[in-house]
Amino acid sequence: MKKAVKPIKSVREYIEILEQNNDLVRIKEEVDWNLEMSAIARLAYDYPAPAPLFEKIKDCYPGMCALGAPVGLSPGKYPYARVALSLGLAIDTPAMEIVDAWSYLPDVTPIPPRTVTSAPCKENILPKGQFDLTKMPFPFIHVGDGGRYTNTYGMFVVATPDGRWTNWAITRCMLVGPETMAIAIIGWTGKFVQDMGTIWREWKAVGQDMPYALCLGVDPGIMMIAGYPLPQGNEDAVMGGWYGEPIDLIKCETSDLLVPATSEMIIEGFQSISDIVPEAPFGEYGGYVWPGSPKAAPRSDVHCVTYRNNPIIPWTTAGYPPEENHTNWGICIAASIKNALRKANMPIKDVFIPMEAAVHWTVVTVDRAKQTDETDNKLCERIARVVYGTRAGSFISNVLIMDSDIDLSLIDEVVWAFCTRHHPKNRIIIPDQLVIPLTSYLTEEEKAAAKTDKAVYNCLMPTTKMGPEAQHIEASFKSYPEDVKKKAVEIWRKLGYERKTGVWR
Repeated sequence: MKKAVKPIKSVREYIEILEQNNDLVRIKEEVDWNLEMSAIARLAYDYPAPAPLFEKIKDCYPGMCALGAPVGLSPGKYPYARVALSLGLAIDTPAMEIVDAWSYLPDVTPIPPRTVTSAPCKENILPKGQFDLTKMPFPFIHVGDGGRYTNTYGMFVVATPDGRWTNWAITRCMLVGPETMAIAIIGWTGKFVQDMGTIWREWKAVGQDMPYALCLGVDPGIMMIAGYPLPQGNEDAVMGGWYGEPIDLIKCETSDLLVPATSEMIIEGFQSISDIVPEAPFGEYGGYVWPGSPKAAPRSDVHCVTYRNNPIIPWTTAGYPPEENHTNWGICIAASIKNALRKANMPIKDVFIPMEAAVHWTVVTVDRAKQTDETDNKLCERIARVVYGTRAGSFISNVLIMDSDIDLSLIDEVVWAFCTRHHPKNRIIIPDQLVIPLTSYLTEEEKAAAKTDKAVYNCLMPTTKMGPEAQHIEASFKSYPEDVKKKAVEIWRKLGYERKTGVWR
């Protein structure tokens, strides 16, 4: 089981490593938090380009910086470099190996955290009345958004009233005023309940506002585990198990919550169980802003802000892929699903969520040597039911199942296999499955019920054909003899051409 080889314990160390690898650029020119920052970061995803670090932001406190596209795809030979580094893996770790390594996260031996009494995140302690959130580098991200967002790539820490369960989660949060926010908790109403919503309901049941801490500029590995659909609680000890050593936590100023000591900024407060404020619209991971009436969210009052000198605030320009919802959340969901399929003894090789699928597809490859004599359709349905039966499966709309000759990290191969190997009659509908209400195509009725029909697509190459077509030969570079391929590649290399990612087919 692969673990972190060199954990990166702060966002500043992470920035240094990115800079050493020409994967970060410093933007020293003043930029506006109103759309400009996010437009620049959007291009970093689309090119792709190095992560932009904004060092001078209009109308914000001097010295506060913002890091765009913190885990976007990287330019050059290793597109998943930032994901690999975030997990403490080698920078050249391929996508499939990243998912495989991270799929063992739930199986590590937990190492409890240690509590420290001092940390750089306490260099500045500002109680209520001494800070103004509107002067901090929080961007107005999309045309059509309901406001500036204080959190798109930070981590909330909340705990149940009895302290038995502490949850870490990435949840969007909109700026309402100098000391007020609106945290978009899925599950404070409705039938689809995420962990933070479950905990909020417990505070409501005891009649007390919920204390929270928003941790910004957290270790890159901790941000990855915050996107992992683990069983309830214990993220701090599980992360210690992944690192091979305990992580450091420090107590908040206004509550008993413990937060990562290496955070750049901690925003502490209490979320109301009765007062409601507007939140949204917002450009979500599916790639759309749906203009219209804002949603409602419990009012979140901020009571204290602590931060390092010259804090660095990472954020994501959420929307059209790829961005961190796809590189972080998508990788985490794929890893979680692979863990579940492995424990269900399914004959699978790889699991991946292509970036272009915006966390709506999961693609699985089958290890034919381990397949029993059941039909391909039956196997595909069994795999899909395991996927949709997991917490991670609630985010997925379609499962595509393919042979193991397909490199799932290359979208051209996935599309080719889907189009040429899937017979339309082999689509299987699995009705009435749990679904996250943020899924872009749902009807209002389906969002309210948090249920919809889902599908599995059998894209396995038929193995029961009779006659001369029983064995296919792939009409690609892959089919040439090894000595011929070697010479052809060498000739093109001498001419200055080389494929940068993947393998020659």
